[in-house]
Amino acid sequence: MTEIPVRSGEAGRSVPSRPDAVVAVLALAGITVSLMQTLVIPIVPELPGYLHASPSNAAWAVTATLLAAAVATPVAGRLGDMFGKRRLLLVSLVLLVAGSVVCALSDTLVPMIVGRALQGLAAAVVPLGISIMRDELPPERLAGSTALMSASLGVGGALGLPAAAFIADHYDWHVLFWTSASLGVAAFALVLALVPESGVRTGGRFDLVGALGMAVGLVSLLIAISKGADWGWGSGTTLGLFALALVVLVAWGLFELRTAAALVDLRTTARRQVLFTNLASIAFGFSMFAMSLVLPQLLQLPTQTGYGLGRSMLTVGLVMAPQGLVMMATAPVSAMITKARGPKITLMTGAVIVAAGYGLNIVLMSEVWQLILVSCVIGAGVGFAYGAMPALIMGAVPPSETAAANSLNTLMRSIGTSVASAVAGVILAQLTISLGGHALPSENGFKVVMAIGAGAALLAFVLASFLPRARPTAAAPAPASTEPSAEAVG
Repeated sequence: MTEIPVRSGEAGRSVPSRPDAVVAVLALAGITVSLMQTLVIPIVPELPGYLHASPSNAAWAVTATLLAAAVATPVAGRLGDMFGKRRLLLVSLVLLVAGSVVCALSDTLVPMIVGRALQGLAAAVVPLGISIMRDELPPERLAGSTALMSASLGVGGALGLPAAAFIADHYDWHVLFWTSASLGVAAFALVLALVPESGVRTGGRFDLVGALGMAVGLVSLLIAISKGADWGWGSGTTLGLFALALVVLVAWGLFELRTAAALVDLRTTARRQVLFTNLASIAFGFSMFAMSLVLPQLLQLPTQTGYGLGRSMLTVGLVMAPQGLVMMATAPVSAMITKARGPKITLMTGAVIVAAGYGLNIVLMSEVWQLILVSCVIGAGVGFAYGAMPALIMGAVPPSETAAANSLNTLMRSIGTSVASAVAGVILAQLTISLGGHALPSENGFKVVMAIGAGAALLAFVLASFLPRARPTAAAPAPASTEPSAEAVG
């Protein structure tokens, strides 16, 4: 597939007069969208009562966001490359605000699911923001800025949990969504005022058939993963969805390879640098989310178990919050290592740190301060890794495909988190103790999940070792040509 980018300005780059403001605004937009991941966590146990629904049906208020984000992220990335990344970023923020307002006005299940799905459609803000940075920032600013933007995925989630818990404890639950709507409006206004539109575009025709095929395949796969424990992993529904996903995604891949203007350029995706970065992203998504499942439960389980700490959801949020700050603090360090040694080394360093954090968690889990330490160590490793991934992707794709490629990488992380949730759920449901007639996850169950989290991080390390050795560089390649070399590495 050869598409000629449509450019405006010199070499397609209109360097903004206030790059610091552009970076700050895009990072704020990323944090605002990532808040959606943790927004409803404090009210999940009460959702059935709030929405007059059964617990299994109320869970769709969480699942809907995941499914919508999985479909919207690669589609919005492709549309951003075609019609303007800032334009699609603004559309995403409008969807976020609309979804938040719908949820804020909801008292029943169906409008809540609709609103949460609209919020999920905004998930492409982070990869779109990274792509805008590549097009618009001076080369010397790119590595640090994209590392910060990528880290906003975790920062918003970590900082959002204590804020959401505080609001849920002291105000009506609808205030959570009015707050997210207000943040979305502020982010929209700042992007509109301060972020320039990129002149690097592919133009061309949108691959509607490819988008529909990918949507059916991904939704089938993620529903099977997220609902398999409830329905039974051997049930006809679960196995049928896995089979449907396999058939549809294989057919989709064959169709994309024969399509001139494919939604996802699978030949680019198959390049070693892109392929192994995406595979490592799945492992990292798994590893990061395993901690998000273990630590809150350890903190909230009753002290009578002998290992639970009996703390409130607000305390859980406060314990997790430093992780987001650490991720933000490690972004410039990640950029420095990338400039000096290349993003491959940065990614491998992050994997080792995450694995070490889980190792600490296995032996340090009896005090609140120990869980804060573990959270910060793992957060530092994730910060290194998430800062390196965009650099690896942008080093191997042409500027005209940046948004689509970054969006696909974000999707890979989401698939990893979904698999982590399913695997951890199965383990914690099998390894239990009985307390007061109730089955609760056992201490050994938590340790097994932590060990698997460490293993996933080490798998990411191994996958990263297969990345081609790149020259240390301060920025991604300048947007000078429309076709990269077979391996855009040194």
